[in-house]
Amino acid sequence: MSDGDEKYWYNLRTGEVEFGMQSASVDRVGPFDTEGEAAQAPELMKERSRAWAEDEAAEEGWGSAGSAEKE
Repeated sequence: MSDGDEKYWYNLRTGEVEFGMQSASVDRVGPFDTEGEAAQAPELMKERSRAWAEDEAAEEGWGSAGSAEKE
């Protein structure tokens, strides 16, 4: 038995929390230590996506005064 079988997962297709690797890997995110953490997966994914987009924009100079000068 793998470690993932003893963890919680969030199923993106059904929107439900699962214990163990019940569904196809393409449909689930995790693993999470608790059911509550897994239930928060959509919010966590949105937050991380926003942070990554902000980091990428900052690295590329989007929205800065300097970016207009490059054109």
